[in-house]
Amino acid sequence: MAGKRDYFGLGYILSVILAIIPVTSWILGFMTRFLEGKIIAGIVRIFFGFNIIWICDIISMILRKKILRLIPI
Repeated sequence: MAGKRDYFGLGYILSVILAIIPVTSWILGFMTRFLEGKIIAGIVRIFFGFNIIWICDIISMILRKKILRLIPI
């Protein structure tokens, strides 16, 4: 997982910029989770990814360099 990057393998700087923009963070967040095969996590991001999860994603991208993964299923 060390080589894995979020938001379709984009670089860190571009991923942080996309995470800061609410609409792109919401869309790319649930698309990433669906592509990982995490259907329930993707559905949760559709309904809640535009508020609390968005702020947590920004913090997580800056500190851990990956999006927040609340639900591993």
